[in-house]
Amino acid sequence: MSWIILIIAGLFEVGFAACLGKAKEATGMTAVYWYAGFLLCLTISMVLLIRATRELPIGTAYAVWTGIGAVGTVLVGIFVFKEPADFWRVFFIATLIASIVGLKVVSH
Repeated sequence: MSWIILIIAGLFEVGFAACLGKAKEATGMTAVYWYAGFLLCLTISMVLLIRATRELPIGTAYAVWTGIGAVGTVLVGIFVFKEPADFWRVFFIATLIASIVGLKVVSH
């Protein structure tokens, strides 16, 4: 169950990064709503990370959480914000995903 909680925490990390990107593009009250979404996603992500670390080693949990956030944020950047998806970006995202899976495999 801790791994599922950790994955959800990582997805909320992607959410708070995406909200920051959208807030940067917005003006007025729309920007305020995106910043509110950022704070909500940040809070949920942190609470879930804390819950996951009750059973998982902190080093593994933090690495996986940031990895999910990094991969997800790059993918949001590519698909939502139209950032480039060249070979090397995709290659290093793939190696990051392999590293996350590797940490899961070797964790107790």
